[in-house]
Amino acid sequence: MAYSGLADKLAIENEKPWADRDVPVTLYGQLSQTAGKFPDYKAMSFQLLSGATDKAETLSWKDLHGKVSQAANLFRSLGIGPTDVVAYVLPNCNETLLTLLGGAVAGISNPINPLLEPEQIGSILRETGASVVVTLRPFPKTDVAEKTAAAVKLAPGVHTVLEVDLVRYLTPPKSWIVPFIRPKNNTQNQAKYLNFNAELAKHNTTLDFEDVQEDRVGFYFHTGGTTGMPKVAQHTYGGSIYNGWVGTTTLLSEDDVLLCPLPLFHVMACQVMVMGALASGAHVVFPTPQGYRGEGVFDNIWKLVERWKVTFVVSVPTALAATMQVPVNADISSVKTAFSGSAPLPLELFKRFEDKTGMTIVEGYGMTEATCLVSGNPIDGEKKVGSIGIPFPYTDIKIIKNGEEAGVDEIGEICVSNPGVYVGNTYTEAEKNANLYHDGKYLRTGDLGRVDADGYMWITGRSKDLIIRGGHNIDPAEIEEALLGHEAVGFAGAIGQPDAHAGELPCVYVELVEGASATPEELMAFCKEKVTERAAHPKHVTIMDELPKTAVGKIFKPDLRKQAITRIFNADLETKGHAARVTNVIDDKKRGLVAQVTMNGSSKADVDGALGSYTQPWEEA
Repeated sequence: MAYSGLADKLAIENEKPWADRDVPVTLYGQLSQTAGKFPDYKAMSFQLLSGATDKAETLSWKDLHGKVSQAANLFRSLGIGPTDVVAYVLPNCNETLLTLLGGAVAGISNPINPLLEPEQIGSILRETGASVVVTLRPFPKTDVAEKTAAAVKLAPGVHTVLEVDLVRYLTPPKSWIVPFIRPKNNTQNQAKYLNFNAELAKHNTTLDFEDVQEDRVGFYFHTGGTTGMPKVAQHTYGGSIYNGWVGTTTLLSEDDVLLCPLPLFHVMACQVMVMGALASGAHVVFPTPQGYRGEGVFDNIWKLVERWKVTFVVSVPTALAATMQVPVNADISSVKTAFSGSAPLPLELFKRFEDKTGMTIVEGYGMTEATCLVSGNPIDGEKKVGSIGIPFPYTDIKIIKNGEEAGVDEIGEICVSNPGVYVGNTYTEAEKNANLYHDGKYLRTGDLGRVDADGYMWITGRSKDLIIRGGHNIDPAEIEEALLGHEAVGFAGAIGQPDAHAGELPCVYVELVEGASATPEELMAFCKEKVTERAAHPKHVTIMDELPKTAVGKIFKPDLRKQAITRIFNADLETKGHAARVTNVIDDKKRGLVAQVTMNGSSKADVDGALGSYTQPWEEA
């Protein structure tokens, strides 16, 4: 159906309450419904390599239904019940999808970012109480198997590891060679190791157990951790089905094809794209295990669009920036639009992309804690560049300023109520749910924003990202937007660096456009000219070959903060004549970022004298 704006949103809501909508109760019910409607339609495709003619494996909706049933039966045979957890540490492949869905049908599915370190993965496994883990069999050019083995050793509750072998996606001669050059996994742990596909084949393609018709927690998703340590959010069947319903109601049909080079541990891929397809019958294509990070994906992006006759390209700002540097060398006339989410899209990047590709970008907004979808620019209506659009049907937004609802265009904290918000139980750790809700109903997002006179939402910053200079709040987006107007700047991340007097001072880390050149002094001068607020002028600019980013393309600001703490603390120690140096900065759940100092003969009094005026703590390494 056409969906053009607030009038359509209100018309949908006025038809009936969400509770009266005729939607499936369970995830398996939703999958069964769609497989029944479109059994032979393409559901999911995966290709290991990025070329437009490389081998790909496609599952129809009938195939997917059968294999998800097998996966759920397999997990039940391993002791997984409705409250037990199947975790996976996997790149994208069809087995990842089967684990995501089959794990949630049998119990609770817990996707984990394979780029995390073993200690972080182990911490999540302990937090969620996972007992079964699905991961890769050792494979060239990836250490996922080795990291997972080390993580499982740190999580004694894990009793079984199921291995996925990517060799089956290769063609000769690579499929012959890889088994001989496969790396060894020498890490020993307590788990029993089994072959995922061999075990899957032993089970029926229909459920061996009752799909109890009740809403329950089906997924654990850890947060991205761009502003601190990851937390684990709980998603119910109802929240996931709401995401799929929104996609079908406002956008998708069984004839659509989504190119999704995003990782299957992230809510945008899982709860928006997969659930949108699960509800509508659309086809989702996953190119390479690493998605946008995969070798050749950017070079072949338009050829992939042509190959699969893609109607929607799913992206994030950092990927859009890279994509726009690739000449359009294929027929992309099937594309209706490009979606951008996960992080605010700078205006300059929007202009560059549209000029380069001729494609329209539609921005949206969601978050892990709300099961994802919150708002979006209407595909059939007015799209305001830089806005995150209007709330989706049955989503209510309040902008809260000093405890009260803000007026039109007043900036405050974005608070969300919708069927995806699991009120009172957003996080697995109960203490993290304290003070998380406004008026007992609205999830406090931590994002700052406003709503204009037309009902469109605008993100103005992240409350945790605010640079607080002597009690004065500085929005880093103002600095980043200014720098992105410089022709040499591809990405910019502004943070507060430690200051003994003001608490924080603004500094910025920059990644240049490929082949461009600029100096820190030039960029600081550019900022002074473009940023009107004097307090927001950066005191330091660092140009990096590549900014640290999460797997979905967000600039990973904790790494930038760690660099800033190291730089400032070591400069102060050196100035005061002490040999002690910061050799590491850790992220402590209770204390935040903590500098670890190697003493090199200096005394504690020496280091306290140099660093005691800073708000950031330190400890001896």
